[in-house]
Amino acid sequence: MTLIGIVALLLALVVSIALHELGHMVPAKRFGVKVTQYMIGFGPTIWSRKRGETEYGAKAILLGGYIRMIGMFPPGPDGTSVPSHRGRMGTLVQQAREDSQAEVLPGEESRTFYNLPVHQKLVVMLGGPVMNLVIAVVLFTIVFAGFGTPTPSTNVASVTACVPTATAPDGTCAPGSVPTGAAAAGLQQGDQIVAWDGTAVAEWPQLSQAIRDSQPGTHEVTVVRDGREFTVDVPLTAIDGTLLGETGSRGFLGVSPVVDLQAMPITAVPAEMWDISVRSAAALASFPAKMVGVTQAAFTDQARDPEGPVGVIGVSRISGEVAAADAPPSWRIAQFLAIVASLNLFLFLFNLLPILPLDGGHVAGALFEGARRQIARWRGQPDPGPVDVARMLPVAYTVAIVLIGVSVIILWADIVKPIRLG
Repeated sequence: MTLIGIVALLLALVVSIALHELGHMVPAKRFGVKVTQYMIGFGPTIWSRKRGETEYGAKAILLGGYIRMIGMFPPGPDGTSVPSHRGRMGTLVQQAREDSQAEVLPGEESRTFYNLPVHQKLVVMLGGPVMNLVIAVVLFTIVFAGFGTPTPSTNVASVTACVPTATAPDGTCAPGSVPTGAAAAGLQQGDQIVAWDGTAVAEWPQLSQAIRDSQPGTHEVTVVRDGREFTVDVPLTAIDGTLLGETGSRGFLGVSPVVDLQAMPITAVPAEMWDISVRSAAALASFPAKMVGVTQAAFTDQARDPEGPVGVIGVSRISGEVAAADAPPSWRIAQFLAIVASLNLFLFLFNLLPILPLDGGHVAGALFEGARRQIARWRGQPDPGPVDVARMLPVAYTVAIVLIGVSVIILWADIVKPIRLG
């Protein structure tokens, strides 16, 4: 089941990428731009087929995609590919200009991307991220209103026999193992915990926090079993938090909660989506700071932040854990759809960052072009023409190198210190 979950997640990612690029291609073609390639992935081409003027295909590394539109960069003022930089970077910029102009055959000048009106450029470049947003909204709606949100309860799903150790992190018993408090007190699957040390608990987060904060020793636990309420003394133990992907020592009872799906009215979905979007944007804003922790965790003994960023390997691992979880199929499906929806929401927000080579960089260029042309009209000056996006290629190359480096660090952290589902 774990392998099925990983494969399903990767397929969902490929489909999301394909739809993202479709969001760019459809309006580009509708506006008359010549699209020569629609590719999923990077690297060597493993399959392709040409239909009309567009080559459709897949490449070896299915972790991205692109469409190729003619005339992404305008020619120089005199109609040539004038370099805007000196040195090696200037050579790369000049080569990019020349490659862009070489794609434009005689009579196709009107079908170039740089000749599009500003509003059409915005539609083309926003088409990809908006497609990811649509996917996220649809999937989250299905999850929230159809399946419901996974909500852990105070009902006991399972009891761990022995306290996890470095040699037995799953809690299996071995010679010298210490029984968990739940096992020692005789707690059973199906029990409902309603109070901890005399304080009523109605939700799992409340109970979990009470357990975490409690000192080792005997604690009173009120349980409902088969409609009968009674109290038992539980010998609570302490556990090294690193065994659970946490830091420090914490109380450990040895029970896992029953996870119920609670559907919400469809009218409540927009508010929930807004809340998720705000939290996702905040997480994206804190990404640079979070990367410091990921880097330290990847190359030192420092514990990894469970709320930190994960890469494809990490997300695939979590998806595999969802598929293999001892839970109802509806819960596993809902969790999987939520993961795919979250990925698409992240792709939407990330691609809106106003830096090249991201879509947001082209959007920023189009907005600047529109503002410049409007100012020229107000001043009665000639049309300044398209924005010379090629001048920003050094920034694009730098950003690309940084993103590759960040991806490698996250990938390594996902291998050596993975973030797990529970």
